[in-house]
Amino acid sequence: MNEALVRLEEALGYVFINRSILATALTHRSLGVDNNERLEYLGDALIGFIIAETLYQQYPEASEGELTRLRATLVKGDTLARIARRLQLGNYLMLGSGELKSGGWRRTSILANTLEAIIGAIYLDAGFETCRSKTLALFSDVIHETTPDTLVKDPKTRLQEYLQSRQQHLPEYNVILERGEAHARIFTVECVIPDLNIAVQADGRNKRSAEQMAAQLALAQLNV
Repeated sequence: MNEALVRLEEALGYVFINRSILATALTHRSLGVDNNERLEYLGDALIGFIIAETLYQQYPEASEGELTRLRATLVKGDTLARIARRLQLGNYLMLGSGELKSGGWRRTSILANTLEAIIGAIYLDAGFETCRSKTLALFSDVIHETTPDTLVKDPKTRLQEYLQSRQQHLPEYNVILERGEAHARIFTVECVIPDLNIAVQADGRNKRSAEQMAAQLALAQLNV
């Protein structure tokens, strides 16, 4: 395992003082109590702040809405998993037998969460400035390619702006069904626009993605 951690440190561009914290960051909850969930929580907050601060400084003319959408694009699970795949994190994950059999090492949510845990681990191991530096290095490519000019508004934002421009009431989003195992939940969300007699449903692996899919269906009904 030590050789594997050394290879990962080379990919990260950071050598841990306390390598055991890196091992914890790579341990999925399916393997036991001593897992990476707490580090994931910490890393999520750190990434959100570091990216928000960077965007604030980089785009002084951007509105709050633009900055919020930029940050959401950069810290969403798909983006985190893309960086994790570049680091080949799947090769280093420690998973329980169930996750191993189901291919958890390639699952977007697990890869994204592990990257967050690693950022949290770097912070605890070396402090904020090193964490900021390494986070920005990892996100460098996606930060440079995601700008206000290239930003595509998400379906929920587009639907809200469409309705506001026509002085209509905003849509209501309600979770009407949850199903599946705890590690692979599926949410069914309904998007209702009473003024326009529209009610659509969509599924997603979390509430946010289900709401976005439902908003997209509503936009399709509106031909927007």
